[in-house]
Amino acid sequence: MGTIHPPTPVLLILAAFSRYPQALEWARGTAQASWGEIALKSPVFSFQETDYYEPTMGSGLLKQFFAFSELIDPGRIADLKIQTNGWEWEYKQLGLHPEPRPLNLDPGYIALGKLVLASTKDFFHRIYLSRGIYAEVTLFYRHGSWETLPWTFADYRRADYQQFFLQCRSYLHRQLKEAGRL
Repeated sequence: MGTIHPPTPVLLILAAFSRYPQALEWARGTAQASWGEIALKSPVFSFQETDYYEPTMGSGLLKQFFAFSELIDPGRIADLKIQTNGWEWEYKQLGLHPEPRPLNLDPGYIALGKLVLASTKDFFHRIYLSRGIYAEVTLFYRHGSWETLPWTFADYRRADYQQFFLQCRSYLHRQLKEAGRL
């Protein structure tokens, strides 16, 4: 029989995308007010890898990632996805933009060996967590770099995204080392 251990804390990340810079700023402020200080913030990336979101979000999408200072239990990710869905609805209700979905928020986490994203959509490679939320390993870390999987979203294959995720992993490694978790 195996011994049950508490999970190693992980680095909470949030992917925010919209065609409106003010929506990204609203997302940053809302998440920071709820989840605490932001440790790392990516540049604002142009999101051009797919037109999947165009019918509900419009064209010319921008994407930005935020990584939060406080490490979390990875078991919280389902609740955090439900929370971000509420934030999307809240932003939509402000009525600032004509699109049906002016803001998309995807929480996830970085562990030393993987980047995990939460989703409301089931698929063969996603594991059910609870309350209608699934999780997938989107990238894995091996030999000093991030590697993709057959289902990795096209934008997460980008070198500039992965460079930011390397910074996030380094931050996580330092935090775990300082806490005596390595």
